[in-house]
Amino acid sequence: MEHEMPTRILLEGRPGAGKTTIVRRLAALLRTRRAVGFTTEEIRHGGTRSGFALETLEGGLQAVLAHVDFPGPPRVGRYGVDLGVMERLALPPLRSAAADPAHGDLVLIDELGRMELACTAFQDTVRCLFESDIDIVATVHAHSDPFTDTLKQRPDITLVQVTRTNRDALPEDLAARLEGP
Repeated sequence: MEHEMPTRILLEGRPGAGKTTIVRRLAALLRTRRAVGFTTEEIRHGGTRSGFALETLEGGLQAVLAHVDFPGPPRVGRYGVDLGVMERLALPPLRSAAADPAHGDLVLIDELGRMELACTAFQDTVRCLFESDIDIVATVHAHSDPFTDTLKQRPDITLVQVTRTNRDALPEDLAARLEGP
């Protein structure tokens, strides 16, 4: 029996392009696959962004990943990053998916960004996932970064540019592709 290559999709777009919304809608549309991973969302006070919250897809656990009031290190721009949030919330489901790819899980990561990648254990886990036989959909910034640039150059990666014109149709398209006929 021929082994099928795992699906590996990177959704690339500028901030505000709709990457997080696509991942959330994709997770909600899936009927036959269990999605593990996380999404990140801006925290706003008034009209100003003050940080980012991380939420797990399974169980909906939430914590503040980065905030202007956090001291760091590390710091990314104006934000101090709480790497403990990555360790406690983001990594356990990703590690278990990497350890048991036959489980049929689908990994959704929003996002492979500077704050998340400040956690070296997260980088290691993502590398493991991309070496395993698991389907992955992850969002990445359009800007250059050594870690994501390496991923984007992999021959097994489908890089999808997220734009205003395609973002509404993408969740359904991806769900159909990942769940098959």
